[in-house]
Parts: sequence; structure tokens; C-alpha cells
Amino acid sequence: MISKELLLPFYYLFDSEIINNITNVAFLKSFNKNDIIIDINQELNFIPLLIKGNIKVLREDTHGDELLLYVLESGDTCAMSLTCCMSKSVSKIRAVADEDTNVIMIPISHMKLWLNSNESWRNFILQSYQVRFDEILETIDTLAFMKMDERLFKYLTDQVKLTASSDLEVTHQEIAKDLHTSRVVVSRLLKQLEKGHKIKLGRNKISVLEF
Repeated sequence: MISKELLLPFYYLFDSEIINNITNVAFLKSFNKNDIIIDINQELNFIPLLIKGNIKVLREDTHGDELLLYVLESGDTCAMSLTCCMSKSVSKIRAVADEDTNVIMIPISHMKLWLNSNESWRNFILQSYQVRFDEILETIDTLAFMKMDERLFKYLTDQVKLTASSDLEVTHQEIAKDLHTSRVVVSRLLKQLEKGHKIKLGRNKISVLEF
């Protein structure tokens, strides 16, 4: 059981019935930065509602390399986990805490029950699918139509919007992992962006000057 105050990011989405239901059946879990929240091939018994922090949702190839699909913020849920819950299949994604994160966990049996009985919950689920679908399409467009330097700068500006800070504490290796490329390529392109006065490089820090 959780307090209603934890659900403040969702008050504008849910009616009082769902708020009460969630407080009665859900529980709170906390994760540290880089903790795995959902892993590939994991059986899912709960769906997450993110109330604090950011979560990276990643896909893994046959070589174990990861590609960033989208990032969840406070007030979001993961459409990929919803799909797995509905189809009773194992997870096809990895969800990793991008910073210290708090998540409300809802048992899937209640998720399905509310889907049929409550309009505000049903609208939230459908909107979540649409938003995540649009973000995956954007990821595909980025991979298909953008050069790596353009992808890199878009990644940096997206991080600025996400963190509300133009100073990003991130390593070249972490960026390379998210963009599914090598650290050498990222380092070379970052230096080019710095020469173009778009960013300023520091030790494990990048200041974005244009966004």
C-alpha cells in the first residue's frame, strides 16, 4: 500500500477511483543509477509507473551491444512492459535507471481489470502506447536518415531537455553504448562539435552551447 501523495505526477491523468485502487494494491521500489529495473527475458508480474528519475529503455543485439530506444520521465510507464504483460511473454527490452529512481509497481492482474473497467486508466494505457510508438519511430528515423554526428548532437540536446541542464555528466563510453557505436567514433565527433562551438568538453562532462 502506498500514499496518495506519491501519485501526484498522475493526478491529471487518473480519476479518484484509480488513484484509490493504485494506493491499495501497488508498492514502491527505489533504484540507484545504473540499476536494472527490467531485464531482457524477464517474466513481468508488475508494470512500472515512474514517479521520480529517468529510465533508459534499451534493446540488445545478438552480440550483447545495446541501442537506446527511448527515455521515460516522471509520469510515464513503459509500453514495452505493458505489451509483455498483456501477451504474457518475457521482456524484450532492458530498462535501466539513468539516475536514482522511484517506481510504483502495479500487479498485472489489476492492470488488466482496470483496462476494461476504468476509462481514465484505459486512456492512459492507449496514450502511453502512442507516445512510445512515436518515440520508436523517431529512433528509427534517426538511425536511417541522420549521419552519426547529427545523431550525436541530437542525443546531447535531448539529454539537455531531459535533465534541464546544459552541463551533462556523461562519459564518451556511455554515449557510445547508447548510440550503438564505438567510443573512438564518439570522441572524434565530440571534438568536431567542440571545434564548431556547439559544445565544450570537460572531464566526464559536456557543456552544450547550442540547443
